[in-house]
Amino acid sequence: MSVKTFLLPDLGEGLTEAELVRWLVAEGDTIEIDQPVAEVETAKSMVEVPSPYAGTIHELHGAEGQMMLVDAPLFSVLEAGSSAPSPAAAPAVREVAQSYREEERAGAVAPKGEGSGNVLIGYGTPEGLAATQRKRRPRSSMTTSDGNGAVLQSSVRSAALVISPLVRKLARDRGININNVSGSGADGLILRSDIEAATATAAPATVVAASSPAQHTSPEDATAKDSGIASGASPVSGIDARSGLPVATRTPIAGVRKAIATAMSRSRSEIPEATVWVDVDATNLLQMRSAMKTSDPENTPGLLAFIARFVIAGLIKYPELNTRIEHNAAGDAEIIGFDGINLGFAAQTDRGLMVPSIRNAQDLSARGLNKELSRLTEVARAGKATVAELTSGTFTLNNYGVFGVDGSAAIINYPEVAILGVGRILDKPWVVDGALAVRKMTELTLAFDHRVCDGGTAAGFLRFVADAIENPASVLADL
Repeated sequence: MSVKTFLLPDLGEGLTEAELVRWLVAEGDTIEIDQPVAEVETAKSMVEVPSPYAGTIHELHGAEGQMMLVDAPLFSVLEAGSSAPSPAAAPAVREVAQSYREEERAGAVAPKGEGSGNVLIGYGTPEGLAATQRKRRPRSSMTTSDGNGAVLQSSVRSAALVISPLVRKLARDRGININNVSGSGADGLILRSDIEAATATAAPATVVAASSPAQHTSPEDATAKDSGIASGASPVSGIDARSGLPVATRTPIAGVRKAIATAMSRSRSEIPEATVWVDVDATNLLQMRSAMKTSDPENTPGLLAFIARFVIAGLIKYPELNTRIEHNAAGDAEIIGFDGINLGFAAQTDRGLMVPSIRNAQDLSARGLNKELSRLTEVARAGKATVAELTSGTFTLNNYGVFGVDGSAAIINYPEVAILGVGRILDKPWVVDGALAVRKMTELTLAFDHRVCDGGTAAGFLRFVADAIENPASVLADL
């Protein structure tokens, strides 16, 4: 009997959970190597998880719609030629998932022996994992026999063996004493799945009591406590304790929405942000594009592609806005400049606001940018954008005019240092050559990190883009 229990891998840098959207197989199905088994949604994208083994699906370890923690069992495969295990059989072998960085390293070495020859999304092959794992110093142990010839080994340890701080935090949040948890990893290493199992077996009252440290209690909290309701939670009757209103819905902040909330909170708390804006006459740009569309309708870029080209030219002239602030090993802040521009753009999808980026956008013409804008919008809306496509931007362009608004004080897409917003284009009275005329007007808004530049640099960049929109032919002649 050989049952492989596959653990949910880290499908992107630092992700700790994913929503199980859909099973692509059922228990008892026969599968091949690399066959997709499940579709999961992370904070970054929708991902199909393939199996590194052929055989029969023995068990599916979650329900559709359930949030699954990284390193928690996802599915078990009974390998070809094996019989179904009996209840008294030894526990199944659990395949430990690789991290995203380990996956990239595994791709540089051809795997050998058992398992898929491919480096799969988020995990890689068993041999690749073995090559990257560190050897741990052996701990004190005692070897005994169970009387049936099997050798049992019990380890004597003075402290819990935990590497990941996320596992410690999960145990602390759930009120689990980590020293009382038996680890199922190598050498007794405690994994997230072990904390999950300990939570399931712990008495609810014990978990709540252990996870609620003594702290100052507000009058509202005291009222909730006296009525048997935890602060911020709804009572059994469905009436909110603070407002007194019936609770209509309760939606967890998870997946994409959680990632957006985290990034926006960090942006507001860490970046000293300033905003400048300007009204722009886009009449000449619209007339130029209309003339191009008449002669070559199939190859005429959209307005956003032209504006993106002007933005790229502006960033080349004002590179301070195409940077990032990081902290070195000593804890000192550094401004990191880049040899190239990855232009991100906001794309509204059913899963929330995505910001895919065009890699090395400085090398593309307006037509090339238009193709990439279309392609990345489609893959983002389909949930198929890669982690790299969604996290590698160095500057963001946001066309919120499609929502029918004129302006917005946009939040910088952390950890970038600036974002340019474009409002809707509409007819407005405007003075041209001393006379009042009806022109196609829009508003540009630039939010920037005041740590990397002053207002003069930000205004210079914004004015450059505005002038390019107002006189596109002269600017495009130099690009």
